[in-house]
Amino acid sequence: MPQPGDPSRDEPSSPIHFVEFVALIAALMALGALGIDTMLPALPSIGGDLHVAANDLPLVIVMFSGGFGAAQLVHGPLADRYGRRPVLIGSMVLYVVMNLVCGVARSFDLLLISRVCAGVAIAATRVVTIALIRDCYSGRAMARVNSLAVMTFMIFPIIAPSIGQFILLMGSWRLIFNMIAMVSVAIATWFILRMPETLPAERRLPLEAKLLIANWKRTFSDRLSVGYAAAVIGLQGALFGYITSIQPIVEKVFHQPKRLGLIFAGCAVTMACGNLLNSRIVMWLGMRRISHGAMVVLIVAASTSLLVSKLGYENIWLFVALQAVTLACFGLAASNCSAMAMLNMGEIAGTASSLQGFFVTTFGAAIGGLIGMAFDGTTTPLHLGFLAAGVIALALAAIVERGRLFRPA
Repeated sequence: MPQPGDPSRDEPSSPIHFVEFVALIAALMALGALGIDTMLPALPSIGGDLHVAANDLPLVIVMFSGGFGAAQLVHGPLADRYGRRPVLIGSMVLYVVMNLVCGVARSFDLLLISRVCAGVAIAATRVVTIALIRDCYSGRAMARVNSLAVMTFMIFPIIAPSIGQFILLMGSWRLIFNMIAMVSVAIATWFILRMPETLPAERRLPLEAKLLIANWKRTFSDRLSVGYAAAVIGLQGALFGYITSIQPIVEKVFHQPKRLGLIFAGCAVTMACGNLLNSRIVMWLGMRRISHGAMVVLIVAASTSLLVSKLGYENIWLFVALQAVTLACFGLAASNCSAMAMLNMGEIAGTASSLQGFFVTTFGAAIGGLIGMAFDGTTTPLHLGFLAAGVIALALAAIVERGRLFRPA
């Protein structure tokens, strides 16, 4: 019988019920988003209470994100050495403590230090969840789990700012950090009680610099790992560009700032629908056909958006419709590319996922920041960003597959 981590296995082998497994993975993924998105409505209150200039308030988000990105390089090797449970449980404990410290911080410096530590801690959820999925699933089944988990996870960025706003109506911004701590305790308890260790002792790797470097080299030398992870970097960069651009576009291009929440939620729903569709068809069509086809449609949608904008026919509803198609294709392409990047990494899933995650998070955010900074009062930079991402991702896929795109395997 095939064992967990066998790259040849394409059928699910979860230690708990499939639905619960997906829900738990999604909940763990959501904690990072909860730590960012619930903060957005609270930034002015934090500035007023701690006497911080408005220009410094984004550091509350930036410091958290910086810790999140860098720490992935550490969590992966630890998860391969000590197992998934100890690393995730220890990190969750630290995350709870750091949020409680944020909740009582009386200085902005202490708040920022605690936010860095919180980002470092919660980065384990990104690395360990991917390793957990790879321990239990492979091939098309892994892509299916990724899609369902991401679909569920997408709910949280939509509702998190509203949760933060609701808590502010009830009291201080400090309550938001207390809420995050309580939710983290609940999810950690769920994980402790229900999820067994998925990395057997005989498959654990010693924590040695020489071996770590060798595993990094292995991750960088695998065509699927490098090519598809690079494709995800570009796609993720375009998504970050959308997130940083959508508010000024809605306000300054279409002059309808009150519709921002509705537009953001609507486009996020289409991305979730793309992941749901992928979970339904990936076992039938395969990851390559779906991801490569989605890249082609993304390129067509972004090109159409750019052409419509340049011809002067763009209005808010046409913009939203084309963005919905683009983001649905992003969901289809990114989830399958992420799964294919891990296909040959079963023996070093923790280290490989941490290395891939570091580059995807860091460079994706940097690309998205550049797209956001390029905003010139039009939608052109955003459309060019998605177009470039689609073209580059398809070109990388063609290189990885040696020109044989759309294969069923």
